[in-house]
Parts: sequence; C-alpha cells; structure tokens
Amino acid sequence: MDGKTTSLIAAAGALAAAALAAAPATAGSGAKEKCYGVALAGKNDCAAGPGTSCAGTSTADYQGNAWKYVGKGSCLKMGGALKPRAGNAAPSTRK
Repeated sequence: MDGKTTSLIAAAGALAAAALAAAPATAGSGAKEKCYGVALAGKNDCAAGPGTSCAGTSTADYQGNAWKYVGKGSCLKMGGALKPRAGNAAPSTRK
C-alpha cells in the first residue's frame, strides 16, 4: 500500500470509531424505547425538531419533540410520551 491508501484507511477507521462511540447504547444493554419529553436541554439522544440535528441539540428541558432512550416500559411511568408531543411541560410520574 502507498502512503495515500494507508492514510485513507486510517482516516476511515477513525471516523468509524467516532461514530460507534457517539451512538446510543441499545443492543446488548436491554430493551430500550424512545421517550419524548423527558430529556433536559442538550441531553436528548436525537430528534429535537426544526433547526437541530440530533443528539444533544434540544434547546429546552422536557422538549416535547426531543427523545431519550429509556428502559422499555418505563417511559409512560416517568411521564414521557412514546410519540412527539407539543410543548415543554415537565413530565409527571405515573404508577
């Protein structure tokens, strides 16, 4: 391999490693579900509405269109929603 090929392979490997490190833990750590309206500002896992890109881009606490991965079956109990919702109301826990 020449120097350009080696550099290209190294760069691709570094990008792949960075992508894996940034990905939320899902497989192997128990079943998860997307829970809307429970993330604090900048702490969402993805989907934070127009003008945002993905993880860590929510602009308000409990933003209704931003989700966070939580343990399967716990979202509704903690007052979140399984689908995007309007507003930024703080979640209220349910039994």
